[in-house]
Amino acid sequence: MFAAGYSNIEDMYISQVDLNELAVAGLSNLTKLDPDLTIHQTGRHVDIAVNGHPAGGFDSPDSRSVDAWAAVTASAISLARTASPHLADDQPDAVYKAVFDGMLGKLDRFSRYSTPDSAREHRAAREGFGGIGVRVAIEDGGVRVSSVMKDGPGGRGGLKPDDLITHIDGEAVTGIELQAVIQRLRGPIGSKVAVTVAGASGARTVTLTRAHIVPETVVFERRGTVAHIRLYSFNQDTTRTLSAAVKRAKQEIGPELAGIVLDLRDNPGGLLDQAVGVSDLFMETGRIVTTRGRHPDSHQRFDATKGDLAEGLPIVVLVNGNSASASEIVAAALQDSGRAVVAGTTSYGKGTVQTVIRMPNQGEMTLTWARFHAPSGYTIHHLGVLPSVCTATGNAAEPILAALKDGKVSPLPIALRNSATPEDVPVLDRLRSGCPARKTDEPVDVDVAVKLVENDALYRRALNLAMLADTVTASSGSGAGSASAVALEIPPVHP
Repeated sequence: MFAAGYSNIEDMYISQVDLNELAVAGLSNLTKLDPDLTIHQTGRHVDIAVNGHPAGGFDSPDSRSVDAWAAVTASAISLARTASPHLADDQPDAVYKAVFDGMLGKLDRFSRYSTPDSAREHRAAREGFGGIGVRVAIEDGGVRVSSVMKDGPGGRGGLKPDDLITHIDGEAVTGIELQAVIQRLRGPIGSKVAVTVAGASGARTVTLTRAHIVPETVVFERRGTVAHIRLYSFNQDTTRTLSAAVKRAKQEIGPELAGIVLDLRDNPGGLLDQAVGVSDLFMETGRIVTTRGRHPDSHQRFDATKGDLAEGLPIVVLVNGNSASASEIVAAALQDSGRAVVAGTTSYGKGTVQTVIRMPNQGEMTLTWARFHAPSGYTIHHLGVLPSVCTATGNAAEPILAALKDGKVSPLPIALRNSATPEDVPVLDRLRSGCPARKTDEPVDVDVAVKLVENDALYRRALNLAMLADTVTASSGSGAGSASAVALEIPPVHP
């Protein structure tokens, strides 16, 4: 476990680390399991004590020796567990969790360790799982179905929202925690589960065959002649389901389809390859994103391939202060390419890529291994994506659109944005303050977006707010920064 942890941190983390510092931080975090434990380092020697009584110690090996530090860490934990009754009673996964939390706490806030149970849930969210395709919530008397996937086993078997599940495979669910209910409903693909549902006409039991379920991340809603499509996260199915939603909008609305509102508000991100895929659905050509880190494989660039699913129709991308990571890649790519207007408020500003490594115990270690850069070259980290049309100024669409119509909305400060670095925090904060991030879903956002799509003149004016600034940037020589590295396989990322 520790050899895998140290090796991956040493190889992949975005910055060079000191294994001595990580190991001592990890071991010191064992005090969360036993407050009477102390870890103290003097020079190169580390002492372990419980209740003030020495339990042993070790000399620090060379700071770059992964195997040596793994052996020392395991030995130090063994010493601590021998001397501490609290630690001796703890399960190994609890000890791993404490130590890796302490280690990764010395890195950045997006690097983390997940226990096997948590990692299983993360993998299910990214890749799917064997299940029946329903969302549930605990209620008195049973488990309430909150939503049903139309094409999933539950939907085909007649389950509906608001159904009350009382038994699973003949066992009552009253008093059972939600996670236990979810695990009972899930199982190997092709296996069967019997669900008993209470109704006005009495109870009925439905036997369902579990299928591969990938959580839905895309929801389409028609708003007149505009397709409002919301993306809640980016899992392995997002590009495909978004493509299907656009095709459905074309069929349902027909030739009157005025355009698309791509709603990324509160979307925390997800898989990098899906962010690239979503962007590529609407871009004919040009850079989508560039990633750069310390590991050679982190130097990647991703370009659009020919074909625009929306066939040139207006697109407005909505973001807010909770739009992060993969959401910001899409927003920046479509904005920089001139393919869409970004509206809403400044996004989160998570401009780093994380690689997810499965550990020997089936847990996961998530490590930041690169920063990503928008097509025009700027780094999104701390800054975020700046909307061309800011909705932070009011709660009604009319004044915002009137200011746009009257030419009172300034072009984006692209030259300043592209020349700033992640270390220029005061500059980045000043840029963000021009359209302060809002972390709530306001109806005005969608109202503004829909009206922009419906009004071609306003949409073109909003589009030019970024394009005009890009012209200034090009003439001044800034805005470069695309990598020359060959694009490689994309590691999965978290928000």
